[in-house]
Amino acid sequence: MASFGAALLEVRLARKKAIFSIASALVVALQVLGATQVAAAQAKGLNPALSLAHVDNGLNSALAQNRHYVVIVSLDGFRWDYAKRENATHMLALAKQGVWAPEGMLPSYPSDTYPNHLTIVTGIYPEHHGIVSNSFFDPDRQKSYSAFDPATVKDGSWYGGTPLWILAESQGMRTACLFWPGSEAKIAGYRPTWYAESNAKTDDTPAVEQARIDDAIALLHLPPEQRPHLILMHYSSPDNEGHKYGPDAALTRAAESKMDALVGKLKTALDATGLPIDLVVLSDHGMAHVPSEWITLDKFAELANFDAVGSLLYGKSEADRERVYNQLKKASSQFMVFRRRSVPAELNFNLNAREGDPVIVATGPYAIRAHGVADGTPDAAPHPGTHGFDPRKVPEMKATFIAAGPDIVKGKTVAPFENVNLYPWLAHMLGLSPAKNDGTLNILAGTLRDGGGVPGEDSEK
Repeated sequence: MASFGAALLEVRLARKKAIFSIASALVVALQVLGATQVAAAQAKGLNPALSLAHVDNGLNSALAQNRHYVVIVSLDGFRWDYAKRENATHMLALAKQGVWAPEGMLPSYPSDTYPNHLTIVTGIYPEHHGIVSNSFFDPDRQKSYSAFDPATVKDGSWYGGTPLWILAESQGMRTACLFWPGSEAKIAGYRPTWYAESNAKTDDTPAVEQARIDDAIALLHLPPEQRPHLILMHYSSPDNEGHKYGPDAALTRAAESKMDALVGKLKTALDATGLPIDLVVLSDHGMAHVPSEWITLDKFAELANFDAVGSLLYGKSEADRERVYNQLKKASSQFMVFRRRSVPAELNFNLNAREGDPVIVATGPYAIRAHGVADGTPDAAPHPGTHGFDPRKVPEMKATFIAAGPDIVKGKTVAPFENVNLYPWLAHMLGLSPAKNDGTLNILAGTLRDGGGVPGEDSEK
């Protein structure tokens, strides 16, 4: 009897060991499966110059696998007229193959990098998605946001709206973002399946500029259930050169030509995949030459009871806000001042506390700041090139828009349009149901082969 009990105990122990081994094997298998996408992409040629973070958002749905692909390239600060000015061979050829805004696209106010990159991918104005400038103060949170502070950039709680990659991921479509502003943050519970973390020291090196293309192509060579159908990439050039040297400088013009060459390389590589890809090349804003003198607001008004970021003013009391408004409203012809609630409606900049109060609006391409440098500190002149102005008053702010692909009518031009209208247009090409936005598909529906109707129904004559 004792021997029978010992034998039974051994059987039970063996069974437990077997169950444990199966469970352990299953865990390992799941870990390996989660790493399969990374290994597969690396085997297809991910460029080590650009390391990509990977999030396991699952596989493309069956519906997503049947959709076309969209690749969006943002050339920061590539003014609407640069392509014509430099005879940008590749971009102008792309324009002939598809649709082009030869007189530019209207950025949202202010015409700055982070506000407009978020507007392009959410379809809502900066005051609605909350990124009202590259840097600003939030009176409600009593905290500041800065595009130059990785901690705030990666904090998804700053961002409103539904970015296009979040829209896609939530609807079963995988995405990739290569340096697109805001894409490093977890927003509404999602990150892109693939994304690159920005590094100001390396993002603009030739190796990493090329790596964006190499990595995009590597991802498109993944199996259909894994490959992203939406890829967004951002280049900081020619914005960097435009700021440093001015929009007309030889080095800025050389950067424009360099970007055109990269667009050509990307287009050739995308064509070689044989996939149905719509390529969209655009910019966030333009660039204007500015005078070499600062306009400093505290020379016209007492700002002791104000927080300030750049030219944004945050009064600590209603009495202070009204006092400074009255001191500034006739101070200079180079800017206008409004109480926030009275900012002209066409600027869409009168509802969000992050915009400050009173609000300063430049009347031309002028460098405005609240305060000068501390006493005894040498004061540097403004950059010779800058942006941020109302594109209706400073046309140099207008941005580039060119697109071509299987979903886009060939050889069409469009008049200047607001960039909020890109979001419903892009969502339609991807077959996604758009979130609430400030744009309308009607503005760009005529550029689509299906006329903006049911995807797959070609209305082109």
